[in-house]
Amino acid sequence: MGIDFGEVRIGIALSDPLQIISQPFKVISNDDNTIYQIQDIIKTEEVGKIILGLPLNLDGEDTKKTLEVREFSVILKSNVDIPVIFWDERYTTVEANEKLKQMGYSIAESRKVIDKVAASIILKSYMEN
Repeated sequence: MGIDFGEVRIGIALSDPLQIISQPFKVISNDDNTIYQIQDIIKTEEVGKIILGLPLNLDGEDTKKTLEVREFSVILKSNVDIPVIFWDERYTTVEANEKLKQMGYSIAESRKVIDKVAASIILKSYMEN
């Protein structure tokens, strides 16, 4: 499972059982039910590990957003029984926006799916490496 963390929304992507293809799965709200929703996806989709996008700056240093993701990871790790792996997510939102633009999505349409597309790019990058 790939996760693109956001203050308002969290993008989720899943791979096939052979871990060859990464697909956008869904966008969930970042609220009091977030962990429960992630736990449900892990159970229902038989997820073996979580790849959590880590938004570093261009120099590879932590940012305010990086610290938020690290805080989220502490909560996540204490509530799931599978590995949580950080993965550099620099440029994933830019790449996701470009892909959606090429596919003909309007700006309004893109806002609804950008998070799960970014999560898919994070997961794809991890699987390719």
